[in-house]
Amino acid sequence: MIADMDETAGKHGSAWHAQSAEQALAAFGSRREGLSADEVGRARARHGANRIEVAAGRPAWRRLLAQMDNLFSWVLLVAAAGALLLDHALDAVVIAAVVVVNVAVGFIQEGRAEQALAAVRGMLSSRATVRREGRRAGIDAVEVVPGDIVLLQAGDRVPADLRLLRASNLRIEESALTGESVAVGKDDAPVPAGAQLGDRASMAWSGTLVAAGSGEGVVVATGPATELGRISHLLAGVSAPQTPLLRQMNVFASRLTVVILVVSVIALLAAWKLAGYALDEAFMTAVGIAVAAIPEGLPVIVTITLALGVQRMAGRNAIVRQLPAVETLGSVSVICSDKTGTLTRNEMTVARVVTAAGDWQVEGVGYQPTGTLRALTASAVPPDDLARAAALCNDAALHERDGAWGVDGDPMEGALLVLAARTGIDLSDLASEWPRTDEVPFDAAHRYMATVHPHPDGGALLAVKGAPEQVLALCEGRTGGREPQWWHDQVESLGRDGQRVLALAGAVLPSLPDRLTADSLHGVLQLHGLVGLIDPPRAEAIAAVAECRQAGIEVKMITGDHAVTAAAIAAELGLAHAGDVVTGADLEHRDDAQLRRLALATGVFARTSPEHKLRLVQALQADGAVVAMTGDGVNDAPALKRADVGVAMGRTGTDVAKEAAKVVLVDDNFASIVAAVREGRTIYDNIKKSVAWALPTNGGEALVILAALAMGLTLPITPVQILWINMVTAVTLGLTFAFEPGEPDVMRRPPRPSRENLLSAFLLWRVVLVSVLFALCAFAVFAWAKQTGAGLEAARTLVVSTVVSLEVFYLFSIRFLHRSSLDWPGVLGTPAVLLAVAAVTVLQLAFVYLPPMQWLFDTRPLSLGQLLVPVLAGIALLTVLEIEKWLSRLLRGRRGA
Repeated sequence: MIADMDETAGKHGSAWHAQSAEQALAAFGSRREGLSADEVGRARARHGANRIEVAAGRPAWRRLLAQMDNLFSWVLLVAAAGALLLDHALDAVVIAAVVVVNVAVGFIQEGRAEQALAAVRGMLSSRATVRREGRRAGIDAVEVVPGDIVLLQAGDRVPADLRLLRASNLRIEESALTGESVAVGKDDAPVPAGAQLGDRASMAWSGTLVAAGSGEGVVVATGPATELGRISHLLAGVSAPQTPLLRQMNVFASRLTVVILVVSVIALLAAWKLAGYALDEAFMTAVGIAVAAIPEGLPVIVTITLALGVQRMAGRNAIVRQLPAVETLGSVSVICSDKTGTLTRNEMTVARVVTAAGDWQVEGVGYQPTGTLRALTASAVPPDDLARAAALCNDAALHERDGAWGVDGDPMEGALLVLAARTGIDLSDLASEWPRTDEVPFDAAHRYMATVHPHPDGGALLAVKGAPEQVLALCEGRTGGREPQWWHDQVESLGRDGQRVLALAGAVLPSLPDRLTADSLHGVLQLHGLVGLIDPPRAEAIAAVAECRQAGIEVKMITGDHAVTAAAIAAELGLAHAGDVVTGADLEHRDDAQLRRLALATGVFARTSPEHKLRLVQALQADGAVVAMTGDGVNDAPALKRADVGVAMGRTGTDVAKEAAKVVLVDDNFASIVAAVREGRTIYDNIKKSVAWALPTNGGEALVILAALAMGLTLPITPVQILWINMVTAVTLGLTFAFEPGEPDVMRRPPRPSRENLLSAFLLWRVVLVSVLFALCAFAVFAWAKQTGAGLEAARTLVVSTVVSLEVFYLFSIRFLHRSSLDWPGVLGTPAVLLAVAAVTVLQLAFVYLPPMQWLFDTRPLSLGQLLVPVLAGIALLTVLEIEKWLSRLLRGRRGA
């Protein structure tokens, strides 16, 4: 029979949950006494060991070479080679070091990403308890085979996918696979064949944790055939997308390379044919222009800007695992967020109490046992009996650690203890005042729990809690004068608000029973009322969602929880299309085109599987969205890896989710994502400003040499002096952009298009304009110096000082791309700007006046009058650019009108 079921056991999707326990046993030729040794051997030969194999990744040397496979690295290496040809070994070493650092960072990060698959294997149980040939035995989990009978108890990790044969108060924590926020009750009864993963109560899944009770089941899938193995396979097949910044930098590097090559060839021809240079001299001049045109300091600026962004994000509780993800957060247009713990507090709270004598709103935060009950109906009677029953029929305990309140035990029972405390019950004396003598533990078969306690006034007190329909049936009409239909209507009303509903009942008995049984509950219980429990949304998450809407970012909830609960939380959060809930079952038969339309129009997706989450991310990306995906479970890992920015939870997240993600939230808080988005937008602005600042300098220098060659003029600046400018200003002025604060409107703009060029039309115009202005100023100053009798070396020294001054004044202009820089914040700058200006001033004075520098760069000292010329040139440049800004704002205003 095992041979007959070989194909069945190896396939995902066999509807074991819909079959009876006996059918599952028969399918594998197994028995409740377990398999024989021969049957185990045959099953292992057919199905292999119970482990998830991870395909070998690329060898380290291939991953290292792959990091060089981008044009920007080759451009930098060309720059280093050019510096070597000009006998500037130090500059060549610095430029090559940038390449080495970038390659090393990429190599290390890629190696970390491949650890996600290994983390899946870490979730597998190491040991299992089985019954074979009627005897109980502890074995290594890898030895479990289909058909084995596995025994479960609290604290065990399920070693394989099981069809349950018995469940006694069995509750399993499976949020890592399903997203269900609380432990799920299990039983051995079949469920409908179309039930989603989280609703298959007759199944126990590999890698999940037994929270309470005991049970046993027959193994129906092992290793790669399990749900966990299927997710591992799905994760292995997902490739992480290239970040928008890397795409833009590659395009930028490609275009820059073409421009530099064209300019260098033109320079070579001009020097050789027009200026009469020898061919080798002409070639060296062309190399000098190439070095002048390449912004070799730009990658350093970008890398340091990103690195400082990582530090700032860490201060906002977002740990960035991959450097480019810092900027990618700034381009996010859609955030797909899990519900539990991210948008909500991950703390069950009693929100409403409904009794026959009144309706109460419970006010208070989390598990802190302080707060009040506010009556929602006139003349409501305090629910003292209900609160006492909630505290007594309870196995949880509250604790306070480091000023934070938490619960030991079931979160729902913890919420009931908090309710009791908020009604005034002293929990510290409860156990001594009302000792428990017997109980009927919760079981999925009868769905209630009952306890009995000696009454201080004699007799005994019964306390019962459970599913409303079960408790109502036990009360047999003793429902506080309300008809059963009235109570059912209240249950439905609370459910529509996304609340989990429990009923509480009790009775005072004339004597303490010898033994509490289910039969002793009938005919005596009085219904106390209903409680509605909810995992409330974080207050800061509500504000963060509103900030996202202002920033043009859509927030979509993708959760494994129930649709009604998800819709209620979404409405409280203010999500767009909160009432439009689509379940995983609705997604099953949608093609890619239908899914794209549905993904755009829907705000909440509930009861979703790993495949659903992955397809939704891909559908949004296919429509041009830059997607951030949050999650904490194994079921989230494929979508986290595929998203442009995967964001894992630091507190509750599994290792699998953290390894698949690019960002980890220390506090599991949605508001931290929005803070990181704000930081990411600021970083991109600063990178864009640094590009717009660096290119005109290089363009102006190259333009000066090219124009001088074309017109047969003496070079106003030498290649070695160009290298001085590029080296000094890049490490002083250029780095100030890494410290620029965000502009006031950074979160009031829509997300930028994912395919936007790093150099927009506006920035390209600015680069051309400033390059021309730089070149004109250089020629004008050079001509003035020569006309006033300065020697060639002094004139070139003055030109170098002028170019540096122009860069300083241009820095003040480019700090604000659109608004004026002529106000106090613009003029005063930031501490980083002022420090950089002071540093470059000192370095430039050393360049002009120190003898060693004069020897190295062929410079001459300047008079005080000559030193005023660079300052005046800088003021003139700033004036022209401010006029240009004013005209641009005027034109945009007229277009808007």
